[in-house]
Order: sequence, then structure tokens, then C-alpha cells
Amino acid sequence: MKLEQFSLERMQSTWENVVDINLSESGVRPLSPRELLAGDARAIDGLLDQPLLYTQSNGTPELRSAIAALYPGASESHVQVTNGGSEANFVSVWRLVEPGDEVAMLVPNYLQTWGLARAFGATIREWRLIEDRQGGRWRPDLDALERIVSGRTRLIIICTPNNPTGSRLTSDELDRVATIAARHGTWILSDEVYRGAELDGIDTPSMWGRSERAIITSGLSKAYGLPGLRIGWAIASPAMIESLWSYHDYTTIGPGALSDRLARAALEPATCQRLIDRTRGILRANLPLVEEWLTAHETGFSWTRPEAGAIVYVRYHYRVRSTTLVDRLRETQSVLIVPGDHFGMDGYLRIGYGESPHYVRTGLARLDELLATLPAEERPVSAA
Repeated sequence: MKLEQFSLERMQSTWENVVDINLSESGVRPLSPRELLAGDARAIDGLLDQPLLYTQSNGTPELRSAIAALYPGASESHVQVTNGGSEANFVSVWRLVEPGDEVAMLVPNYLQTWGLARAFGATIREWRLIEDRQGGRWRPDLDALERIVSGRTRLIIICTPNNPTGSRLTSDELDRVATIAARHGTWILSDEVYRGAELDGIDTPSMWGRSERAIITSGLSKAYGLPGLRIGWAIASPAMIESLWSYHDYTTIGPGALSDRLARAALEPATCQRLIDRTRGILRANLPLVEEWLTAHETGFSWTRPEAGAIVYVRYHYRVRSTTLVDRLRETQSVLIVPGDHFGMDGYLRIGYGESPHYVRTGLARLDELLATLPAEERPVSAA
């Protein structure tokens, strides 16, 4: 097995803690343990007194119960706790995909599962989100999914809300995905880690409950503002969860004791709602700042407003490759954003806006400075 380089994560891992301004992140400003526990002395003492032992390797019963409560009808036996949503994705693809399989993947997408499926010997069949500017959203081409799914298709992979577009699939669209999968006995992997980070405050529909062959992955990194806990999960039938647990034995074995304890605190109903409200408040406050900046540069950029997530995916009209533009921005302005190249879409940029307004404005101002230095042959035609 040979893994291809995961370009997005390799870039972020190398530079995100080096640059002055990191607008490559897709979540909001992370909380500290004190902020999470809201100064509750008893909770803080409980954390400090937590034995640093090997916890229940699939997540403590209390944590699995709290996660299950997010999915109507689920129980502890439907939950596998992992180190981040990325590990949940990893063990799911590892468990399902064999050499010679086909995988139908919605793109653009977070390409971890794309690389893993190829490494495990599958052929990727892509179906696209279409930027429907008139409709004001990126919509899935479900007719294309109908055409590519067959008896050879082992897995359909979706991400909703989507990374990088911030779009979300509707209930009807999810039902159609489930129907197509059922027709061919195909599994569905639905990455829902941005669920809860909606700008309109309406929860994104979940694939949970629509198919017996569905695995839903998520975690505390994005909507909850707790990426450093590295707590994720997979939700599926008890039989599949039992199997994923055995695969997890070969990876990180289990979550850290302190992370498990803090995750339980985060998912207490009142705290959970406080964290979701905080995230949505940050998004509503900051997206207008980005859109104001983009509007002031309408010759150079066009975009469809995201529905969720602390990211806006913009098409640019400068005549320079996206990776080249991003490298120059990092080298000359110490600002990091994500090139569309990392999603297989040159001509786009993913800009994160989940930090403080001042931080976001500073990053955009430095991008302004870079754009002002581009030579005439790289500028949009009307601005050259």
C-alpha cells in the first residue's frame, strides 16, 4: 500500500503554527479548558483529579451516551469514539474498501478519504457539487451519482455540510443518496463534522436513520471549537461499530483520559448548546467582513455564500495558479489560506473566517497588499 501525499494537511501541518495569520482553518477560535468549564470549580477539580489511565478504548459509556443523544434512536452501542473525525474516517474506509472496489465520492471534498480509498486499491468515481449561482448554493449532481453507482460500488462518500464549499445537502437529497445506495447494496460514509456550524441556526439534516448501511462521522473540532481535544466518533449499526472497534485496536487504541472527560463536559446539554451558539455567533459576525472585502474586489473574485462552516470558497479571476498565489501570500505576508489545487480545483481559494474580527481583517488586508503587487499579466483582464 502506498499513500499519496495529503497536500492540504501537509501544508497546514508545516505552516499553520509558523505564519502570523492563519486563515487556512475551517473552524472557529478554539476554547481553553477554563472557557469550556466556565469557571466551574468542581468541574475543574474533577479534571485535575482525573487518573491518567487507559480509558474505555471505544469511549467511556458516559461519553458514548452523550454522543448517542445527538442522533435520535441511537444508543451507546451505535457509537465508536476516535481520535478526531479523521480517525473515524480512516477506520471506516479501512474496514470497507478492498482492492478492485469502486468508491463514488462527492467532490469537492476533504480529500483524506479520497487518498485512503485509492491506497486501499479502489477506483474513485467522482460526482460533483455544481455551483448554482442563480440558486444561491452548491447542489449535488444526483443524476451523475445514479449513472456511476453499480454493483461494483462499495462506498458512497459525502461531506455535509461540505468542506470546502460550506453547502449542505437537503433531506430530499440525502434520501435520494440512500435510495441509490440501497439499490446496489452500497455503503455510505457521511462526514458531518461541520453539522452545528450553520449560519441560519437550522441543523443540517443527517444521513443517520436513512440507511442501515450508513456510517456517520463527526467530532468536536469544528462546530464545538475544540479541535485540540481530538475527539471524534463514528455512528453506525451495532454490528459495524463492533467491527470498527476491532480496527481501532490497530490504530490509537483509545482516546486520552483528559480528552474523554472534557468531551463529556462539552456534551452536557446546556454546555453543548452554549458552544453551538458561540460558533454560530462568530460565523454571523465574521462572514459579512469577508463578503464586504470580496465585494470591494468584485473584479477579482466571485463566490456563492456558504451555508455552514467557518470557510468561504471563492473563485478568483487572477491569472496565476492557486498554489503559487498562496505560496506568495505566505512568503511575503505571513498569511496562510488554502489553494483550490488542494481540492482539485485551481482557480479557487478557501478562506477561513473563524477567528476574531481583527484577526480576519488583518489577514484580508495583507492579501490586499499581495494582490496590489501582482504584475499586469496576472491580474484580471478588466483590471490589468
